[in-house]
Amino acid sequence: MKRFFGQMVSLTACLVALGCVAEPAANKSVANSNASPSATAAVSPTPVVESKAPAQPLTLPVLDAFLADNSSAELLKTRLQLTGDQVTKLKEMAHAETAKLNDASAGNGVGQSAEARTQAEEKITALIGAEKTPQLSALVAEWWSSAPNDSTTPAKQDQASAGPNAVPTDSRIVVNAPAFRMDVFDGGRLIKSYKIGIGYPQFPLPTGLRKAREIIFNPTWTPPDEPWVAKMKDVAAGEKVEAGSKLNPLGPIKIPIGGPSLIHGGKSPAKLGTFASHGCVGLTTPQVQDFSKVLAQLSGTQLTDADLAAYGRDKTKTRQVKLGQPVPVELRYETIVVEDGKLHIYRDVYDRGTNTEENLRAVLEANQVKLEELSEEERNQIANALAQLSGKSAARTGSLSTSPSPAASPKASPSSKSTAAKTGRINKNQKEVVIEIAALAGKGYPAPVALDTGSGRAKAASPSTAKRAQRP
Repeated sequence: MKRFFGQMVSLTACLVALGCVAEPAANKSVANSNASPSATAAVSPTPVVESKAPAQPLTLPVLDAFLADNSSAELLKTRLQLTGDQVTKLKEMAHAETAKLNDASAGNGVGQSAEARTQAEEKITALIGAEKTPQLSALVAEWWSSAPNDSTTPAKQDQASAGPNAVPTDSRIVVNAPAFRMDVFDGGRLIKSYKIGIGYPQFPLPTGLRKAREIIFNPTWTPPDEPWVAKMKDVAAGEKVEAGSKLNPLGPIKIPIGGPSLIHGGKSPAKLGTFASHGCVGLTTPQVQDFSKVLAQLSGTQLTDADLAAYGRDKTKTRQVKLGQPVPVELRYETIVVEDGKLHIYRDVYDRGTNTEENLRAVLEANQVKLEELSEEERNQIANALAQLSGKSAARTGSLSTSPSPAASPKASPSSKSTAAKTGRINKNQKEVVIEIAALAGKGYPAPVALDTGSGRAKAASPSTAKRAQRP
């Protein structure tokens, strides 16, 4: 495995094809802070290592990014025993599919992720056979969802966030893609939330546990030889785009989080809460500047407003600020979340089939509530939301495999409210349904704190939310 990850390091350069990934920075100065961590900056009390997410079905654009480096060809020949001709045809096929992508329409239709995966499986199987297709998918998923091993990190897997909707007990960043939300926890206390943009259906944001080790100011960008680059005005493949340029999709700051993913700025407010990147967490420029300060403080690293201003004045000089301690970044994909006493059901944006009764039961039971204990009205609302936010027809209603509880009322429970209409109809563009459940009062993952929506003004937390967020 270590040898495999060593080979994967050489593929980092090819990830520039995604438009939002790390690349070696030229003319880069390093600022190492010797500041001692503050009393509240205890990062990860238990050993943490980057972990692989479960293998995800493959899309051709992701395969195209993987194949953009010559070393990947040798990997396929040695690991999968593919022929040179097969590798060449895979490259041509994946490259042609990437050329068809239109960022403007990405995510506008239901089922785009599922369609992209099905298409990839059919075309790859026709080329290399049914036996090797899942092997290729697993190999690319390992690259897409993982970061190289860190020999200085203990091998013990962190268990602090085990279970659905787990609230961290340490200091870390938590990103939940379907909620388009990123949270900052300091010693188990939620201190800041951000509305984000996520990866397109063809370039999904991965899942798993990563680490942020540095903040890079004024990153440059070298456009790859990709079809989508050819469509860009005033940009040529291989010609470096300077930091600060409006043509640079990375914005003024990027934060590598392992593998092909970054947290970076440069997004417009309109892109938040939507598909906005090629496998990265997207923020506006003011958001990423604010987040950089919060992240530095969390790691015990000094980064002042004066530092940010100084880095911003000289946009031609790339600067790397190493964090005093690595900060865990947990990438989640949870479409059923108990939050501050309410049940939130999010659209299954990557078509992973997560809005199921099985997952619902797991989430409820993690909060000491059984499905059978809910009223009939509550169960009906939940069933409709699960069915309709799973990519199914908006006219379809769902049902749950349980009989009404003895205390169930045939009428709507006074404590049960939903953003969906009583008819169960949900707008096709609706991304979330919130249902108040009496049995969940006071339970669950915390509501956003000082939510930064990218509008330039942070949303103040309500008194109850603020009080709840202060709990250890």
